[in-house]
Amino acid sequence: MPTDWASCLRAEHGALKSFIDVLESEQRTLLSGQTETLIDLADRKIGLVDQLTRLAGQRRKLQPAPGIPPSGQNDAPSQQLWTDVRQMAARAEQLNRTNGELIQIKLRHNQQALTVLHNAAQSATLYGPDGQPSIPVSGRTLGSV
Repeated sequence: MPTDWASCLRAEHGALKSFIDVLESEQRTLLSGQTETLIDLADRKIGLVDQLTRLAGQRRKLQPAPGIPPSGQNDAPSQQLWTDVRQMAARAEQLNRTNGELIQIKLRHNQQALTVLHNAAQSATLYGPDGQPSIPVSGRTLGSV
């Protein structure tokens, strides 16, 4: 774990870049419909979230107050890194929100398709338990008055 402000920011910056890359891959996958890799991406996201949580906690321990760099650590490169980290965090939040909305849309679509299939299966029994065609009859049988 980094122990000074600049090292914390560099580590967090690198982890955020990796996290954004995974979120962008996830979004491309969701939009393409080729969802086979989503589980792998989700596993990578979980690992990166854990790493980002640890790094942010370490950084906060060094700060005298939220968003304020430690005294003597407010040089121009550190300030630029801090600005980049905050912008990247906002970008990651926006990507994650958008991906969540895409997932909800796909889930609703899948649920609707399953409902249609389930209803069709319930209303149309083509074969009985004996393997013989089972055509529903309505009205009178032939030869009846």
